Parts: sequence; structure tokens; C-alpha cells
Amino acid sequence: MPMRKAGAPGGRCAMLAGVSRQDAGPEGPRGDRMDFGFSIPHRGPLANPADQKRLAQTGERLGYAALTVSDHIVIPRDIESKYPYSETGDFPGSRSGEALEMIALLAFLCGVTEKARLITSVMVLPHRNPVLAAKQLATADILSGGRVTVGCGVGWMREEFEAVGLPPFDERGRVADEYLRVFKAVWTGDPASFAGDYAGFSNVSTLPHPVQKPHPPLWIGGESMPALRRVVGLGDAWYPIGNNPRAMLDSLDRYRARRDLLFRTAEAAGRDPSTIGLAYSAPWHFEEAADDGAGGRRFLTGSAQERAGDLRALGELGVSCVFLNFAARSIERTEDRLSRFAEEVAPLLGS
Repeated sequence: MPMRKAGAPGGRCAMLAGVSRQDAGPEGPRGDRMDFGFSIPHRGPLANPADQKRLAQTGERLGYAALTVSDHIVIPRDIESKYPYSETGDFPGSRSGEALEMIALLAFLCGVTEKARLITSVMVLPHRNPVLAAKQLATADILSGGRVTVGCGVGWMREEFEAVGLPPFDERGRVADEYLRVFKAVWTGDPASFAGDYAGFSNVSTLPHPVQKPHPPLWIGGESMPALRRVVGLGDAWYPIGNNPRAMLDSLDRYRARRDLLFRTAEAAGRDPSTIGLAYSAPWHFEEAADDGAGGRRFLTGSAQERAGDLRALGELGVSCVFLNFAARSIERTEDRLSRFAEEVAPLLGS
């Protein structure tokens, strides 16, 4: 049985634009109002048009609210930069060296889907000229009927920055902040003007603007303090990954602590924390219980009831959208994982 279809394209994932928790109590929306998404592979054996289309349409049929696409332009063969989402620092994509380009893949998904939210997860903001990127994203939003969400971050691979000829890697945080302001100028100005340290233009038409007003939601990735400040100052939602060894969010207590830090940061800056949406990219999802290293069950592993309980608890903390990893080496195995979650876990949450 498919998951319950949300009323609007993208369900509650579409609502994370600064208003997602307007109907919530102090702890956020109820745990029975959660949407789920998964990644469309941009490398590996399923990174081909037939399998990507099949996965996207299977996900829609099963009721998944969102599809995500990842961002690498080139993969240097020699990488000294440490990947932030593994304990060893090794980047799994370095083995194959392949990666489909994010914006092109996003456009492809616009044409083969009808309802799912399409999320960049995450766009490395310094990777692209910000005016061109804003135009491409606006076009995708128009072609998809207003289904694009811009998940974004600052990047981690110095070697990729240098190979593509990007602004200095050590300035990527300032570059990212400025590029977000460029996006908003391009998406809302008529005519648009902007003067900054890394971009500038004056009195230009940027029409047509995105379908979504004032612009597509901006979900800020990252777990660091600068990322939290970026959420507060420029974002609509916080979109962390749970397994950054420097800021682990792999348990409810750890997630709650970081969320509370985000909310305190917002209050100190004069922003109402309830205007910040919360999404979560799960670091793992296993049907067999795994040990957490302290003799307990690892978060988001175990029986359908145990995983549903974990997800319900996230919902009670305000999380509206959760993204899970169902990737496998074959299309059949990946579809089986998608189906099992949709049939066994999601119904326990009313999703």
C-alpha cells in the first residue's frame, strides 16, 4: 500500500520555507505528519536514465514526498581533503571517479516526475557562477511547476575547488553567504542589481522568476556553528546529515542539543525559531538492530516498530522531512528497500 499522499506537491517537505511549524506546539509538528525522501544516484550502476527514471517514478507511486540529487563536478584522483561524513575521512566517490552534474540531473527529474519535491542535496554554492545557477534553478522551478528546493552548503574538497577554478577554498563560507544573497536578488528583482565582493551586476532583467514566492526554499546544510548562523541569517530550514564525526547527530539527545543551539542562535539574532524548518538526512537505516557502541540499539536501526519510534521522536522535536539511504547495487534491491519502508514503517507514522 502506498504511503498517504500529501495534499500539495512535496507534502510537508514543500512547507519548510519558514512556516513549517506554524501549527505546532513548543516541540514542533506532531510526529504523525512526517514526509520521507531518498536520493537519486548520480554515480554507480544506477546512474543511467532508465534506472533513474524508474526509481523516481517508483518513489512517487509509493508516496515518497521528495527526491534528492548530489553535487560533484569533478573527482580528483588524489584527494587529501577529509570527507566530513565518515570516520576515516575517506570519500566513497573517489573509487569510481564518476559523478553526473547536479543541475542537469535536476532538469531530467523535472521531466519524469509530477509530484515529488526535487531537492539539491546539497548544492555546493561556490561551484557555480551564482547568476547562472540562480537562473538554472528558477528554470527548473518553472518546468517542475514549483517543486524545487535548494539544499545548499559550502563544500569540503579543496582539490575540486582548485580543479574547477573556483573562488579560494578558504573563503568558501563568505562566498556561499554572498551567493545566497545573489540568488535572492535574481529571483525577486525586476530589474535586479547586486554589488558584492564576489559578484556584481546592475539593472538586469532576470525574468522569468521562480514559481514559488518569494523564491524556492533554501535549506542550509551543515552542522557547524557557521552553518547554524547561515541558517538563521539566510535560510528557511536546517538540513543536517547525522554522521559528521565533529558534530554527531546520530541520537535523539545529540540532535536535540544541536537543534537547541540553533534555536538559541536564532533568538540571539532576533529571529523567531519557529520560522526555521527542520529536515534531517539520516546517516543509516538498517532493518536489523545495530549496536551503538555503548550496548544499546543504534538510532534508526531495528524492527519497523523501533525505527518508527525513532522517527516519531524526531517529529516531536520538529522534524518534518527525513531522508533515508536505500541505495543498493541493483535496481530491484533498491526498489525492494523503498517498498518495504513504505509498507512496513511509514504506515506506523500515519505517513
